Amino acid sequence: MDGGILIMDKPSGFTSFDVVAKLRGIFHIKRIGHTGTLDPMATGVLVVCVGTATKAVNRLTASDKVYEAGIRFGEKYDTGDITGKLTARSDMAITEQDFRQIFDRFTGDIEQIPPMYSAKKVNGKRLYEYAREGIEIERSPEQIHIFSIELLSFDYPHARVRIHCSKGTYIRTLIEDLAEGCGTVATMESLRRTKNGDFSIEDALTFDNLTDSSDPWSLLLPVP
Repeated sequence: MDGGILIMDKPSGFTSFDVVAKLRGIFHIKRIGHTGTLDPMATGVLVVCVGTATKAVNRLTASDKVYEAGIRFGEKYDTGDITGKLTARSDMAITEQDFRQIFDRFTGDIEQIPPMYSAKKVNGKRLYEYAREGIEIERSPEQIHIFSIELLSFDYPHARVRIHCSKGTYIRTLIEDLAEGCGTVATMESLRRTKNGDFSIEDALTFDNLTDSSDPWSLLLPVP
């Protein structure tokens, strides 16, 4: 086989590029690319194209994704998640009902302003590079689509949600906006992508799966 697809379960602490770099060492090939970036703290489905399959990267970039996110109410961070610097607190407690009733306002076609700590490019430079220099760039809102928001658990100040959304959605920003709609602040404390288009976490492999295999090439899937 000269190429194929891997559905990787990205571990926390790895950038998407780190995953590609490690896979290059496992497969001893440079032609490897992924179809959708995950934040370093996030885990879950990262679709990787190996060898000749890299020609299909653009075609395989999914239009919709599913995430499970952990939320911490009462705190806001500059990065939108717990890896950043605390910028605001709120002592206003909310109930499960308070939280649920805001979901409809953020379902369907909505506008979202990309966060400063993101890989989006402005004037040839990524926003997080500006942010690290203490520079805030004016960003235009972008239209996204939220198919559904499902509450998985609620135990204030923590909650977990499952979000089915279009590509280009920033879950960190959505969590902040949901909290603001409830009159408080919140941040993302965990993120796991469980679906990327037709690719699901149930079919994902870990690095251990690959290194334990006598022939990791045999684990590649054909390009659909």
